[in-house]
Amino acid sequence: MCEVFSRQDPRRYQPVTRKLRLNGQSTSIRLEQAFWDIIDEIAAGEGMATPAFLSTLQSEVLQLGGEPVNFTSLLRCACLVQLELRGCGAQDFRKAAQRVAQAA
Repeated sequence: MCEVFSRQDPRRYQPVTRKLRLNGQSTSIRLEQAFWDIIDEIAAGEGMATPAFLSTLQSEVLQLGGEPVNFTSLLRCACLVQLELRGCGAQDFRKAAQRVAQAA
């Protein structure tokens, strides 16, 4: 039953640390490669480099509710939102986005 999970490529859950600048501040973020792949996909879909996307996300979070307790956790949850939205298809994107916002 769990083989679909246990047989996955170990590179997917290998932690990767990226050093980058978020809104002018140097920082490092450590995430599993699978999450970086999704974040890179989101950034590309927004027409941005990943550091620019992360800076924009951080700025928006600060404007909406202040400093997140754990930015890395926020990124993992953003990946889950992306997977949920991807599963809904383009026509249902707005409905899915509203559902995610209401759940918060």
